[in-house]
Amino acid sequence: MEYTIRSFTIALVAGVTGALVPLSALANPEAAETGRLLAILLDSGRVVVGANQALINDKDKGDKGFTPEVFEKQLHAKFKERSGVDLANLAGANIPQQAKTLLPALVGSSKTAVANNQETINKKGTAFKGFTPAHYGTQAAAQFTENSGVYLKQTTTDALLRNPKNKADDYEATVLKKFADAAYPRQGEKTISETTPDGKSLRLLLPLFYGKACLSCHGEPKGQPDISGYKKEGAKEGDLGGAISVKVPMK
Repeated sequence: MEYTIRSFTIALVAGVTGALVPLSALANPEAAETGRLLAILLDSGRVVVGANQALINDKDKGDKGFTPEVFEKQLHAKFKERSGVDLANLAGANIPQQAKTLLPALVGSSKTAVANNQETINKKGTAFKGFTPAHYGTQAAAQFTENSGVYLKQTTTDALLRNPKNKADDYEATVLKKFADAAYPRQGEKTISETTPDGKSLRLLLPLFYGKACLSCHGEPKGQPDISGYKKEGAKEGDLGGAISVKVPMK
């Protein structure tokens, strides 16, 4: 099957320090596109949760109406905006068959994460509910990996790590250093990928850069507690916050 990769993806050339070449020259493009779409879908869910954060944290309101179904509708819209893929019509989408199987599985895991937090989300009298884009991302990715067997997680550098479950492995730590470089593009869903040494899987990371909404918890003044009690990192808009990491089996 032929399909269009909608964003430029780059890969590290083994043995050439810092050299970058088009991913299609090295790896299975179907796995690359599948990984890219999974990463964008998980981050799209993070964006949806972030857009509803004020509602979720409203201590004076009980039932927020932020149900798994409402979340799913917003997730579909955000993912289509970013990827051009309509999750409601995957049968006719110009994407790999592997993606057509895995994307709905991630939608299901994402809805489960929202469903599992309904009691917390709808609790009155508490401002911070402990359900942020980061909490959602950790839970949805873990559920997806458990159900599908496909590795998916959000990760970050040791300096920014708040949840040990998101600690980067050696490969992720190496790629995160490249994302942190000021010269790395902040727009366009650009990813870094390479095949695993055994040639059976493709590893792909999508960078996550702080937007304005992120700075209320991660911005300045550095060291001041945010609403969750963690110390702010002193980040600025456009700084690296982490990445979505995927490992996709190759046919």
